[in-house]
Amino acid sequence: MTLEAALALVVGLGVSIAVLSAALGQGKAAAAALEAIARQPDATGDIQRVMIIALGFIESLVIYALLVFFLLNGKLGALIEVAVSRGGG
Repeated sequence: MTLEAALALVVGLGVSIAVLSAALGQGKAAAAALEAIARQPDATGDIQRVMIIALGFIESLVIYALLVFFLLNGKLGALIEVAVSRGGG
């Protein structure tokens, strides 16, 4: 596999895997928070505050993955042009 093909694969799958993982993590965090609230309704405010902070951290990881996607996407065009000029594409 060439560098161009590997980079294209990473660009194509990277963000989708990050978003899917974050969605699963957010669902699990929300489910756990709702179960905790159901067991202890008096601690609703504290549980919600911690859950919102955790969801913010999870979402920031997706934003970092999107940033990496844009950085790699910008390099992909230049790599393809180099490959074509060398006769490899």
